[in-house]
Amino acid sequence: MLPIDAAAHSSRWRRRHPVDKALLGLGLTVLAISLPPWPGAALVLLTALAVLLGPAGVPGRRLWRAYRVPLGFCVTGALPLLVQVGGPDGFVTLAEGGPVRAGELLLRTSAASLGVLLFAFTTPMSDLLPRLVKAGVPAPVVDVALVTYRMSFLLLDSVRRIREAQAARLGHTTRAATWRSLAGLGATAFVRAFDRAARLQTGLAGRGYDGTLRVLVPEARVSARFTAASVALLAAVAALTFVLDSSWKGR
Repeated sequence: MLPIDAAAHSSRWRRRHPVDKALLGLGLTVLAISLPPWPGAALVLLTALAVLLGPAGVPGRRLWRAYRVPLGFCVTGALPLLVQVGGPDGFVTLAEGGPVRAGELLLRTSAASLGVLLFAFTTPMSDLLPRLVKAGVPAPVVDVALVTYRMSFLLLDSVRRIREAQAARLGHTTRAATWRSLAGLGATAFVRAFDRAARLQTGLAGRGYDGTLRVLVPEARVSARFTAASVALLAAVAALTFVLDSSWKGR
């Protein structure tokens, strides 16, 4: 199980309906994209951090480990805005207004990433995927997603075990040995994944699989109080953004 999924299973909001958390997390993401980057995205970023570390109870270290990956992509995407290629001043020069555009893009993307992480850290996929059928997603698509989700953990576990066995046999002591171990890892992982898929198909057939996976979904209801609080928070962030933006423009 991935660390972010383990955190979602032990989250304080684990028993809440996914709609409640989607409204808050994805609502913050939409605000980060649609509001002015300053101060809108900055306010969204602070709000998402406060909710994640406060009411949602996500440990700071675990949040940073998950956040640094999308943050790296955000920084990588913003860096090219700092320079321009070609022109009278040289082949590569500092772009006019580049730092401002890079900062705005970094604010938007980093804040939007926290909104998505808020939903991911509080909603296990096993709670979300089965409910997609009621939302209109075709059942075969959901079944494939469920099986792929489960198989991915088994494959990662197999890869880890193979790597540990190769390391115990000094399979990474030289560059040539590392390449041989990497090739063996790929071949063995493919064979094991194929074998597990065949065994899974046999097991489903033995249980009378008729094209629909039936799983138990924890009972949860959409909370009117939580939904109202989320809407109020999103409205407050948007209103504060417009007030601050208009006051600074009026100076």
